[in-house]
Amino acid sequence: MPPAKWLMHWHPNPGATLNSQILAEACGCAESLGGTKDGRWKTSIFFYRPIARETAASGAQQQQQAPDVPRELFGVALHERPGLYFSILRNQRIVLQADAAFPQVMEKLQSYMARVTLNFEGFQYQLGDFYLRIAKCVPNNSETLRGIMMEVEYCPLSSIEKSRAIMLDFFDIWQETLAKKSLPGRFIHVESNFSEFGLSDQYSYQHTAVQYAIWLQQLMASVRG
Repeated sequence: MPPAKWLMHWHPNPGATLNSQILAEACGCAESLGGTKDGRWKTSIFFYRPIARETAASGAQQQQQAPDVPRELFGVALHERPGLYFSILRNQRIVLQADAAFPQVMEKLQSYMARVTLNFEGFQYQLGDFYLRIAKCVPNNSETLRGIMMEVEYCPLSSIEKSRAIMLDFFDIWQETLAKKSLPGRFIHVESNFSEFGLSDQYSYQHTAVQYAIWLQQLMASVRG
């Protein structure tokens, strides 16, 4: 059973822009707190839309979508579980675990097509009983910075509720350390209602997938806004 984990993303101040210096300063904070670099990591998330079918109507080709097909599907490929793939139907509050070949199956069935692919690439640090993973978020085949994400794991506990207090304490220490850098923004953690997806208090990889899917949905909403 994996340890409890929080996802925290960088929230820039109004008018501020993302840049690689923020990522470097965040990594420097991890090291200043005593963190030791422990390799690289990469997680990928995907946003799918259903593929419309062409039908003949009144002598013309028209595209239509089956009414019972969900309009949005999120996919997550986690760095710690390379053999698995997680699919999230956010509106239906469903999270599924499948084999890593699942995206290829969807492609062959011509059911869904990936519209957005984002990769999280960075370094992980061990800091006492905590694991920190700090990464840039970039589109596939691009270096355009779309976000900065941090994973925080508390290794001794898998209970979300039991780990909450110590996670909050760590978050406060992290924010105080980062504030000394006078950066134009801060990391924020958005609480996820895991029970809506049928997930228990005991943390699982499905919990991580849900957190990433919710973040991606918020990112796309902000871009549209």
